[in-house]
Amino acid sequence: MALSRLLLLCMVASEVWDVQTRPIDFVCNRDARRAMNIVAEMEAALRVCDGSTTLSTLVQLPCIQVHKASWGNKSVCDPQEQRGDIVASLKLLIEDVKVLKAASQPGCTSSLLHRLERSINNYLRILTHLELSQGPAESPALSCVPQSTQSLSTILWTYNRLLSGKLEGLMDNLADKCTPQ
Repeated sequence: MALSRLLLLCMVASEVWDVQTRPIDFVCNRDARRAMNIVAEMEAALRVCDGSTTLSTLVQLPCIQVHKASWGNKSVCDPQEQRGDIVASLKLLIEDVKVLKAASQPGCTSSLLHRLERSINNYLRILTHLELSQGPAESPALSCVPQSTQSLSTILWTYNRLLSGKLEGLMDNLADKCTPQ
């Protein structure tokens, strides 16, 4: 089961850059987004890892709080701003993940950090290439003061909340760009 999910993820990730596939296709395909979110698999792998889930250094957590009035109301929301917020959160997280990967981490933790980095990069590529029609691109800005943790399980939980909360909120706000199949 996990192998089939991994293969599906690899297919989805490789298809993102296919000439005929556009980032807007990601917006219109909830199943593809769910397949890309491999946090549950990483959490399961973390549970079977030998040793501690405590990391050697602090990692800043992405901003996951959603302001319902601005994110949920299509007349108020600004997709450029939402994307900028998500991109800033992903960039914050990936920089610390890269630092951790460079440090000496146990084998299982190192493997999970590598998978996490690839996952974050996939989302960053999609969001960066997503064309939004409202004016110039917003400079990425965080919507909160980041918290820090040394717990890999907390990092994965927070990353999942970012994907299932803010990212899905942005996709919902962009759904009108999708053409009926």
